[in-house]
Amino acid sequence: MEADKFDRTMIALRERVPYQPFTVVLVNGDRHEVDHPKAIVIRDGVAVYVMPGGAPVIFDHEGVRQVIGDLMGQPESPGA
Repeated sequence: MEADKFDRTMIALRERVPYQPFTVVLVNGDRHEVDHPKAIVIRDGVAVYVMPGGAPVIFDHEGVRQVIGDLMGQPESPGA
């Protein structure tokens, strides 16, 4: 996924009202459910998600395979 599209998608998901959790699937298969809007920071194609308990997860636009729960109700894929 291109960096600017990554930023726009992540920010739009974070700012939905009411907030709805979404899942980020990484190319290595790891899945992270972003359960709170203040748990993720996005900038320049990179995101930092703070998991419950405080452990940070850092991922970038190249490492995301899919975003589940996007604004159109369809999974986002890197080639889109």
